[in-house]
Amino acid sequence: MKKLILSLLLVLMGTSGAFAQKYALIDMDYILKQIPQYEMANQQLDQISKRWQQEVEALASEAETMYKQYQADMVFLTADQKTAREEAIVKKEKEVQDLRLKYFGPEGELYKKRNALVGQIQDDIYNAVKEISERQNYAMVIDRASAESIIFASPKIDISKEVLKKLGY
Repeated sequence: MKKLILSLLLVLMGTSGAFAQKYALIDMDYILKQIPQYEMANQQLDQISKRWQQEVEALASEAETMYKQYQADMVFLTADQKTAREEAIVKKEKEVQDLRLKYFGPEGELYKKRNALVGQIQDDIYNAVKEISERQNYAMVIDRASAESIIFASPKIDISKEVLKKLGY
């Protein structure tokens, strides 16, 4: 009987330790909005993106014009001329696709530029969160901005302001 009670007591103590983990929240959107360099980087990325988008649209407009001109001239063209124009249109459309992929693709220029401008800021935030987590013994830090399944969280466990303080803001 004593062994059973002792075993139950040990099991209860072991499980209570598992539930004693500490958690914290951050609001990455809030943190990023408080960092002036991030806002400037976003403005710069928007300008670059708009410029590149205009370039892609201009090239797409050229392809569209070529196609409309081809349709208008189709009845007057020989078979060889039709083939040549069709090939030119397809080539121009391929240029548009290639340019769009070059600028806006998964490994495109915009992605690289974003990493260059924002990557260091994100690394600094990560390091600050990591340092605070280790110092405060948090088992997990959850980003409130990206965790849509959080319905309610106590403001007491939000360490966003502490992260900003650590970063010097």
